[in-house]
Amino acid sequence: METLNFKTNIKCGGCIAAVTPYLNAIEQLDGWNVDTASPNKILTVQTTDTRIGEEVKKAVERAGYKAEPMPES
Repeated sequence: METLNFKTNIKCGGCIAAVTPYLNAIEQLDGWNVDTASPNKILTVQTTDTRIGEEVKKAVERAGYKAEPMPES
């Protein structure tokens, strides 16, 4: 299992509800979470396929939000 992190502008529960159907539609995602308390509003996704970063970014953008991959630390 791999973890990918994205800096987003997802700020609240309503925003999370808006992106949920888009992220849940990505088969390769095993789970995801948004830390709205973090200053960078970190979206964390668990996957077995680390090549899906662009797909996650596009799914968030289709919901009307932004997601930028964060460098691995």
